[in-house]
Formats: sequence, structure tokens, C-alpha cells
Amino acid sequence: MANPPVTDGHVVHASVNGDAFASLLRRPTPRTERYALGKEMRQKVPRSSLGEWTAPHDRADPIDLIIQSHRGRQEHLIPLRVARMLDSPYGFLRGTAVVMAADSAALPATGITPVICGDAHVGNFGFYASPERDLVIDLNDFDEAHPGSWEWDLRRLTASIWVAGRQNDFTEDECQAAVASCVCAYRNQVRELAEQPLLSRSFQRVDVDRLRQSTTDLSLHRGIERAAQRARRRTSDRALPRFAVEENGTRRIVEEPPLITRPDSSDAEQLGAALDSYLETLSPHWRRVVGGYTLLDIAHKVVGVGSVGLRAYVALCEGSSPDDVLFLQLKQARRSVIAPFVHGDSALHAHQGQRVVEYQQALQTVSDPLLGWTTVNGRQFYVRQFRNMKGTLPLEGIGAAAMTDYVAVCGRLLAKGHARTSGASMIAGYVGGGDNLERALCRFARAYADQTEHDHVRLTEAVRLGRLPADS
Repeated sequence: MANPPVTDGHVVHASVNGDAFASLLRRPTPRTERYALGKEMRQKVPRSSLGEWTAPHDRADPIDLIIQSHRGRQEHLIPLRVARMLDSPYGFLRGTAVVMAADSAALPATGITPVICGDAHVGNFGFYASPERDLVIDLNDFDEAHPGSWEWDLRRLTASIWVAGRQNDFTEDECQAAVASCVCAYRNQVRELAEQPLLSRSFQRVDVDRLRQSTTDLSLHRGIERAAQRARRRTSDRALPRFAVEENGTRRIVEEPPLITRPDSSDAEQLGAALDSYLETLSPHWRRVVGGYTLLDIAHKVVGVGSVGLRAYVALCEGSSPDDVLFLQLKQARRSVIAPFVHGDSALHAHQGQRVVEYQQALQTVSDPLLGWTTVNGRQFYVRQFRNMKGTLPLEGIGAAAMTDYVAVCGRLLAKGHARTSGASMIAGYVGGGDNLERALCRFARAYADQTEHDHVRLTEAVRLGRLPADS
């Protein structure tokens, strides 16, 4: 169990616990005192202790945790999910946030608990459109977002870098250089933001131009440009020929079983009613905008690795002309894998879709203005644009120098997200100005990469023995 949470001198979740007015009347703890408090934490939790990883004798069986995470998923899609995790150790890591959450919760932690992503692997950073239609890069997956230890996010990010580096045939020294680059960037960014007013931190963002300026590797620049061009083409109007056809004068989503399937008429009717309820969670302006569209069709669409088997739908909507289309995505939201390991659990949010939306808005500088939530047949969902210029930098084949450059950006973005919520001054005091944090997390990342590869072998064996099904 992690240490008790420590706040940063102000109410973190005032928007959901009703303490907003009280927090304004309360004198905040001076920044210098919070910095000193973070520095003192080194005595109780030495920075070197963050590098520890040895699987404990009572470690939960990762295969058991995977099986438990399948409860409530669509049974016929579980073999597809397992197959995607079988593909590589990195695929295994992506699909097993529940395993790493359980492992991290047993490790030393400072108890400083901002809102964290909960699944901050290197593939969960990417491009998307701001409300002004600028292309920005930030964290982009929040299914597991929850207040939690900042170290958990950094551990998951660094371990994923080492695993991905090995998959790209990096040497161990090159993996270490990439991890050190990421952690150094995180440490420097959180120290910089801790000196800024709380309001100023809320406006920090990285668009494509700034991303180019903050990186130096030429091959990375070319990769960024290609990824940005692809992302700009990922819009609802461009998705129309790919996902829909016209039948009897009406557009319908094309089925591609088992990845894209149509729900029965009863479920489709419930989903349509749920989208009406979703409108009530939007701001008045965007409620009017989305309310001007007509729902034409809806289909179930499999996405990701960790989400396979959960309900996820794509809704095709049409505006006042045939070329005015909007795709919305409904994704099932369940309790965060972080929740069982933190004080307070998920009591702040009875609706898990609302949790995802509010914590996404907390961690991102700018977010999809159509984010909202709804309920379908007792299941909780969040709603967002399906094609909102989303894209990622492909990690397959990326060189070691480019990876080292890119993950520094990821480290800065993670620090920015944490600093926007709570604890920046104390984290800054704890991490300090030297490279102790980098050295510790390099040790952890390497050891946990070994663990991930070992667990991936165990998954392969579990499939061979029939404990888990896998789609061939």
C-alpha cells in the first residue's frame, strides 16, 4: 500500500467535492515550505529506493490478474485481446496496466498524489486537434486516470521505453540513455513549473511547431512531419469513405467482423437515447452544435489493446448537408486499475465516464470540446470525437537517437500534467537538481523490462496450456 496522500497546499478536487469556496478562504502553504517538505521526504523515501524492483514472493500472478480483468468484457473478443498482448513484450505491457498498478503499489512512494494518467506508457502520447484546430501533442489515453502517486506514472513510462527500445534492437546503453533523457526532462520541467503561478501552468502546451523546435534529431523531425500529416487527415469527413456506404439513400457504417459489427435494434435504440443524455454533459454552446446533428447509424468498433472486449461504439451523425458529418465514439469506462491502491478509492466519481472526462481535462492543456459521458443499459461510457486529427509517432523502427529525443518530450508532457493538478512544489523539492532520480529509474526500468519479458513468456505458456484463449 502506498504512503498516505500529500496535497500541495490547496484543494485538488474542489470541482467534485464541493470545497471550492472553502479552499479560497484557506491560506495556501507557501511554495518554499512545500518545496522544503518535498526535500525532507528524501529521508523517509530515498530517491535511490525508486530504483528497486525484485518480484516479491507473494506477487500476484499476472495471468490471474489478466483473467480477472476480463470479467465483464465481451467473451468473443477476449481471444483477440490476448493475441494482441502475445504479439510482443511491448504489446503485453500495453495491455496489462492492471499488473503494473499492483506491482507499483507495493513499491516505495512519497505519497504525493496528483492526478495521474495511470497508463502512461510511451505509446499513450500523441497528436490531436485543439478546439482551435491546431495540432497539439499530449497524453491521449485516460481510461485509468485517477489521483495516485506520481512515481507510478514515471515508472510505467520508463519501463515502456526500455521494453520498446529492446524491441527496436537498441543496446542496453541506448535504452538507458533514452530513459535518462525522459526522466531528466520530467525532473527539469516539474522544477520549472513549480516556480510558476498555478494559473500559468494551465496554459503550457506543445503544438507541432514547438515540438520540432524542442527536438534536434533529423530523422525524428521527418517522423514528426509524416505523423502530423497523417493526423491532419484523420477527420470525420475523410473517415466517411472508409467507414460508411450509402444504402437506399441512407448512409450506414460498413461492418468488418469481428472488428466492426452492428448492434441489434434494441441496443441501437438504447445507444441513441444515451447520446441524447450525453448532450446534457456538454457546455451550452457545444450542446447546441452537436444537437444540430442527426444520428444515422451506430456500430461496435474494437479499439486498442487494453480496451479490447469492453464496449466501444462509433456513431455516424449528419448535419444540415451531406458533406457535414460527425463521428462520435462511446467507450465503456470502468473503475481505474489505480483505484484499489489509493486512499479514497473512486468515491469522488460515481460515474466512471465522468471520471475519465474530468481527469483528461485536468491533465491535458486543451481537450476535445465534445468530451462528455452517458450510461447505456447500466454501463457507464465517455463520449468523444472519433476522428479528431488523432495520431501517434510510430515507435516501430525508430532509431535510438530519435527515441532519446522524443521521450524527453514525453517526460516534459507528463510533468506538465502532474503540475497542473497538485504537488509540483513538493515533487520538485524531492527530485532535486542532480541526477539521482535518473539513475534510480534507469535501474528500475531495466529490471522491470526483464520482468515484462518474463511475464510475456508466462502469457505464451498460459495460452499453450489453455488457461487463456488467443485468436490465431
